[in-house]
Amino acid sequence: MLAAYLDSLQVVERLHRQLLEVIKSELDQRGIRDLNNVQALILFNIGDEEVTVGELTLRGYYLGSNVSYNVKKLVENGYLIQERSQHDRRSFNVRASEEGRNICRMLADFFRRHAGDMGESGLVEADLEESTKTLERLLRFLSAPQRLSRLSPAA
Repeated sequence: MLAAYLDSLQVVERLHRQLLEVIKSELDQRGIRDLNNVQALILFNIGDEEVTVGELTLRGYYLGSNVSYNVKKLVENGYLIQERSQHDRRSFNVRASEEGRNICRMLADFFRRHAGDMGESGLVEADLEESTKTLERLLRFLSAPQRLSRLSPAA
């Protein structure tokens, strides 16, 4: 079980890195130099919503310090609009600017093209659905604090 577990974690890590590589390639092909792949993915995940920086972190997509840095860069480069929350003056809401929404649309088209090309590689929707179910179970396992504390060595 240990070998299969470690192999699956390695594949997930490599899959994420490869996703970032193909996004970077798409940005490069379009001559977009003021945006990195992680920032593009943050924009895509924000979409048409207005969220707080804390919500991005809580969604589990990004590490806290990286979110703050990347949001700052996205604001500086005009991809995000940041405003202080009217309800909680300590937090800031962010939403995509028109330029940011253009990046969201570009990535949506990119993902649509990739999904359309998957059949040529032998991947079918059922494969992805089954993989997603398995990965979600693994995520729930890793997210269960009572299980992790039970696995920690005794102090």
